[in-house]
Amino acid sequence: MNLEQEKRSAAREALRFIHDGDIVGLGTGSTFNLILAPLAERVRVGLKILCIATSNQTANAAAELGIPLTTLDEHQEINVDIDGADEIDPRLALIKGGGGAFLREKIVASAAKKLVIVADSTKQVTMLGKAPVPVEVVPFAQALVAKEIQGLGASVNLRKDKQGKIFVTDESHHILDCHFGEIRDPRNLERQLEEIPGVVGHGLFIGMASVVLIGKGSTVIELHAKE
Repeated sequence: MNLEQEKRSAAREALRFIHDGDIVGLGTGSTFNLILAPLAERVRVGLKILCIATSNQTANAAAELGIPLTTLDEHQEINVDIDGADEIDPRLALIKGGGGAFLREKIVASAAKKLVIVADSTKQVTMLGKAPVPVEVVPFAQALVAKEIQGLGASVNLRKDKQGKIFVTDESHHILDCHFGEIRDPRNLERQLEEIPGVVGHGLFIGMASVVLIGKGSTVIELHAKE
């Protein structure tokens, strides 16, 4: 199994959801990055779109490739948002945030008519929880939030970068990576996290994905949210 090829196959399939004249949300992360070059090629041959990036990293990469960008100030309605995920359960609930941009990703996804998720086969799980749930916090409240989340049964780690420095988001917040183990009731956990003062956002995306494209061997499986 070539996971890189699975990602590329799913990324190519995602392009068919983008149409001339669309406002397009651009996700963040290693899987999503595989979409940028083929999307830029479509733009070069005449596709007319405007894109809203979910991170400074994605915005810079898109600009370098000649993909036209806009902002939520200019466009509050997005036709389609393309992004990746760390875990996908059978109901298309997601854990996102490995790249640290999940706050902006959720904002863009909430404004999109359709959220299309691209992933390789390792991201499909029977129950969320092998991956940590990232929680974005105001630095002032970091210790208090960590204590509250530990009280919910999680082990909590402050995210750091490759140099060992505290990871700082594009919104100047910190991230707590919270390992809950099997998450049997994602909706309840979502509610509990959102009730903690100092929490700015979290990586549980429940009821948001419209379509999930999963590369599996030489094929791409397409899953749709149930009405």
